[in-house]
Amino acid sequence: MKTYIGIDNGVSGTIAIIDANKDALFYEMPVFSQQNYTKKKGNITRVDTNELLHSILGSIHHSEVAMVGIERPMVNPKRWVASCSALRAMEATLIVLEYLGFPYMFLDSKEWQKMLLPHGVKGTPALKHASMDRGCQLYPQHRELITKHKDADGLLMAEYLRRMRL
Repeated sequence: MKTYIGIDNGVSGTIAIIDANKDALFYEMPVFSQQNYTKKKGNITRVDTNELLHSILGSIHHSEVAMVGIERPMVNPKRWVASCSALRAMEATLIVLEYLGFPYMFLDSKEWQKMLLPHGVKGTPALKHASMDRGCQLYPQHRELITKHKDADGLLMAEYLRRMRL
């Protein structure tokens, strides 16, 4: 049976695993905090690749995975710290996916939003609310995590891949 994985990239993202029967698993991105490596003392949040590899994705055989969709990271020089975090998270996630031999592609949010969210929704707050509503409608068993996280982007990306049979 083919499996589709949606990854809402970043340290505050989510991961969804959906099979062809629409059975779904939904997780927050596993992360940990550690001291940063700059002169000014502080902490950074990083993807926990051990948890991602062994607890979430490690039990799936690469031959079962039809496709993994990863949301393209936000890169904006005006938001330098957030951009660096997004790129670190993407690199860690890619290393795990490549180690496991999973096929992957990058998705722009507009791709899956066009198929799954109501037309005419604009602006980040409205899109997040629409994502949360649609995720709860399609996958009510994950309502608690969807509402805690305030969106269902990882689930909806996996659902997009499932529908597209990518």
